[in-house]
Amino acid sequence: MSTGLIGKKLGMTRLFNAEGLSIPVTVIEAGPARVAQLKTKESDGYSALQLAFGEKKHPNKPELGHAAKAGFSGRAFRTLKEFKPGPGEYSPGQVITVEIFSAGEKISVSGVSKGRGTAGVMKRHGFAGGRATHGCLTPRSAGSIGCAADPSRVFPGKKMAGHYGAAKVTVKNLLVVDVRPEYGVILVKGAVPGPNGGALFLTKN
Repeated sequence: MSTGLIGKKLGMTRLFNAEGLSIPVTVIEAGPARVAQLKTKESDGYSALQLAFGEKKHPNKPELGHAAKAGFSGRAFRTLKEFKPGPGEYSPGQVITVEIFSAGEKISVSGVSKGRGTAGVMKRHGFAGGRATHGCLTPRSAGSIGCAADPSRVFPGKKMAGHYGAAKVTVKNLLVVDVRPEYGVILVKGAVPGPNGGALFLTKN
């Protein structure tokens, strides 16, 4: 059994439990993923299970050749990801489904957060901003950044305006509320990074 799976974020909804409480959940299309390559200590120096998810529309020759080794000639994989192999035997082309997860367990979900371009300090870091009255002309500016005669420079790491989002984010210990193999989806409690349709990597804790 693989220790992880590749998926796609479908969106958020809510479920009601037996007590009538509303639980916010994210619906993730997890798999089916195929084993693209088996990495072993003898040939690669480490053990890993390379899974493939989705199909690429405009592949190049190396991508086609890599997929052909797994038994998929004429096609290429859209997303590849390595996971630690769990117990069991694996072979190229083997299908891994959402059934490796079960309701009640906790998993980690990784993805690329939504890109927000260049953002100011209030949006990027949650600064309070300037006064909203008495003629303040810069209510959303960062204000003083602390440089003067000494030390006469800005220290690295200072929170300032700049590129925000579009970075890898991992949310740990998300509760699996339900697994629905007939639809190929898994429902986890809470939010996960990325936009709807974005690739996600699910890993067992």
